[in-house]
Amino acid sequence: MTATRLLPALVLASASHTALALDNDTPLPNATGAASTHSALGVIEAGNPFFQALGSNGRSCDSCHKPENGWSVTPAALKQRFDASQGTDPIFRTHDGANRPDAKVKTLKDRLGAYSLLLSKGLIRFGLALPAQAEFQLAAVSDPYGYLTPVSTELSLYRRPLPATNLKFLNAVMWDGRETVDGKPIAFDLRNQANTATTGHAQGSPLPEAQRRAIVAFETRLFTAQVEDLQAGALTPAPLKGGPIPLSKQRFYPGINAFGGDPRTGAAFDPTVFTLFNPWNKLIDTDPTDIRAAIARGQKLFNTRGFVISGVAGLNGSPDFGSPATLVGTCSTCHNVPNVGGDSGVHYMDTGVADAANRSGDLPLYTLRNKTTGATLATTDPGRAMITGLWSDIGRFKVPGLRGLAARAPYFHNGMALALGNVLDFYDGRFHLGLDNRERLDLILFLRSL
Repeated sequence: MTATRLLPALVLASASHTALALDNDTPLPNATGAASTHSALGVIEAGNPFFQALGSNGRSCDSCHKPENGWSVTPAALKQRFDASQGTDPIFRTHDGANRPDAKVKTLKDRLGAYSLLLSKGLIRFGLALPAQAEFQLAAVSDPYGYLTPVSTELSLYRRPLPATNLKFLNAVMWDGRETVDGKPIAFDLRNQANTATTGHAQGSPLPEAQRRAIVAFETRLFTAQVEDLQAGALTPAPLKGGPIPLSKQRFYPGINAFGGDPRTGAAFDPTVFTLFNPWNKLIDTDPTDIRAAIARGQKLFNTRGFVISGVAGLNGSPDFGSPATLVGTCSTCHNVPNVGGDSGVHYMDTGVADAANRSGDLPLYTLRNKTTGATLATTDPGRAMITGLWSDIGRFKVPGLRGLAARAPYFHNGMALALGNVLDFYDGRFHLGLDNRERLDLILFLRSL
């Protein structure tokens, strides 16, 4: 396949925050091809408050949500920004960009050390206090940055910025759902999030309601997906359904295609969640070495490859999944939103990403003690439990959507998977998928085409 010409990435806000234009559906190159963003408004509104520095430290929403990085940030792009600014770009601020908020940043060497997690994994730090009525307490801490002690009243949590696009398909805001308010629409939650980001990350005053609404109106109309693969070529020509334009038309409501059945239609769960590349299924038999055939095989594997799911808090034992101790499922069991791959319910799951066994030496390790039973548990991030205070919620995070993956590596909330192959390696080890080399490659090729 011959790839179409890729347009260069455009920056929507310069260091002085002078807005530049970005046409709708402009292909922005990434490591495996190009992604583009389609706005339902017909244009990427460069004058929106999303791109304006509304706080006191020079940051805008765009500082951590770059269109060329899938509306998140990537280590490679951050390194370029660091080099160009000598570590003074607005994203490099100590209160949440540094490994510890009181880090020394006087010299270039200081800044390289202070922002090492941001530069290596795209992680933003925020301090969060233990809930007052938590069922657990901090028993011990191992902090590579020497900031926290066992008597600390808050934890340092390091997480990837979630993409500020494809928000039509959300029903929980933030990895731990802390901006989600029961009984309120998602637009309300996103307005909360815009304000919290301004007062926290941008160190500003609360946003007027009009600015909150303008930001949310902008970002909820953005749809981002891969449009070009360097090996397979264009992913969008009909009858294919790749790219952001078909995505913008994808039907969604909370509970759609839920594992326990669709609450609106009564339809049973359909594990065939992705159908984007069905027209290439014929190549599986006629031309199996074609990259397009590999993508089609990967799509089938995602939908149909069964494996045993056990020990996943938030799934095993959940009535929404039939309260099973074990369950034979597929990737689409959790990633069940049609042609999106997020979770259509409000579930927070613990697949073990934050377990002590998966800790890298650049993250703190927290030992938590159950106040009632005395049991202890070690984790790099308590996740949802920092919001609810529940022992059973430790290590649980929401299931993210999968479109536009190729533009925003690394993966998981803590960036521990540097590439899609690392994601599959983790799940293969966790759930014993038994993938052979070809199946592993097929799944990678499919995921990077989303």
